[in-house]
Amino acid sequence: MATSTARTPVRTPDKPMRADARRNYDRLLTEARDSFAEHGTDASLEDVARRAGVGIGTLYRHFPTRHALMSAVFQEAVASLITRSHELAEAEQPCTGLVEWLGALITHAGEYRGLAQALMSTCRDETSALSPCNVPLREAGSVLLGRAQTSGAVRADVSIDDLMQLTNAIALAAEQSPDDPELAERLLTLTLQGLKGRSNPGHGSPSGD
Repeated sequence: MATSTARTPVRTPDKPMRADARRNYDRLLTEARDSFAEHGTDASLEDVARRAGVGIGTLYRHFPTRHALMSAVFQEAVASLITRSHELAEAEQPCTGLVEWLGALITHAGEYRGLAQALMSTCRDETSALSPCNVPLREAGSVLLGRAQTSGAVRADVSIDDLMQLTNAIALAAEQSPDDPELAERLLTLTLQGLKGRSNPGHGSPSGD
């Protein structure tokens, strides 16, 4: 993906907040993002709270679990992926659009150490605090997959849940092999070769239609 790490206004909760509570919420998100980038998603929440200038109790009032904090931190990246899926849904070659989006998903899952594992473990659990990440991405990917299947470029028995788990697994494998920067691309290519529809036997490029 090309998920930007540039600062953008953080997403605040739907429920109105007092000004001081909103400041605490925004500071916690900012520090959590920095801490996750530096230490991975298993970073110390006590340290996040300390860096934000609040107590750990304040952190837990805003984010009852680690996954709840992760979900809030990654909403901007999720929004970017959804926007990109809408753009790719208009692609002339549906399979190319699907492939590009899956690559972006792998990049997102691999951006923070531990994120791919968390997404894998909660992918099908809509009660998880990470469901605000997983559910919208699954819905966005379903549209791209459906177009590719309708075009005959992807087998009809491929499910978006399987693709989500595959992309997370690829991101996790790449995370554990930092000395092989091309691993994710190779694994995605191998995966896509198994997705081809019967109308594309022997096709030379897994991203073609």
